[in-house]
Amino acid sequence: MEEKLRIALVQTTLVWQDAKKNRIAFQKLLEQIDSKTDLVILPEMFTTGFTMEAQKVAENMDGLTVNWMQMIAKTYNTAVTGSIIIREENTFYNRLIFVHPDGRVQHYDKRHLFVLAKEDQYFSPGVEPLCITYKGWRIKPLVCYDLRFPVWSRNIDNYDLLFYVANWPKPRIHAWDTLLQARAIENVCFVAGVNRIGVDDEGHQYIGHSAVYDMLGKGLTPKGEEHERIIYADLDKSMLNTVRERFPFLEDRDSFEFT
Repeated sequence: MEEKLRIALVQTTLVWQDAKKNRIAFQKLLEQIDSKTDLVILPEMFTTGFTMEAQKVAENMDGLTVNWMQMIAKTYNTAVTGSIIIREENTFYNRLIFVHPDGRVQHYDKRHLFVLAKEDQYFSPGVEPLCITYKGWRIKPLVCYDLRFPVWSRNIDNYDLLFYVANWPKPRIHAWDTLLQARAIENVCFVAGVNRIGVDDEGHQYIGHSAVYDMLGKGLTPKGEEHERIIYADLDKSMLNTVRERFPFLEDRDSFEFT
């Protein structure tokens, strides 16, 4: 088990519906990755942008992007994660892929589909939450719109890090900032949120605000930056445990089961 976890949030623009160009761009960005990085987090639908043309751009779990992620994980000896569009038979998922340094793959399908963009008409929702064990850390991954639903995010698994990958547009960026901080406070955990920048082919503007918060809601990264960058944060398990021992708020949480 490692007491420290160094995470890297990759905030950048995305090429519309062009997986190859996006992989090339990310690969170039990752050439500068800090060698001590334990986890690289890419945005939601990082190969396509937030498109509803699932049939046109979907990949399989043994497709080029998952294989590329495995190559990146092995090359840099780090875990790498982000969501892409996956087809299983005639069903499509906005699927977060988590690749361990040894190439092992875990995944989570976005539970809350964004009705305003008709995502629910083109994709199927996930039904199972995921909690990943990595380097002694318990990590819960979620996707974009999931951020608005605190019950689905609730820390019933005693996780240490909760993260969201997103294409969260500029008009609602205040909600993004506020809810990330709230999730950290209410779940007494580290929270990271990775958002893209730029304008997509639907005309939606994205201004980043990728950020990391500690278990008391304190920001660990510069806030409000809108340019392309890799954002690092060093997470300390001993600090998390100390705060949880001093403020055992999770012991008073309500119990429930997902149905």
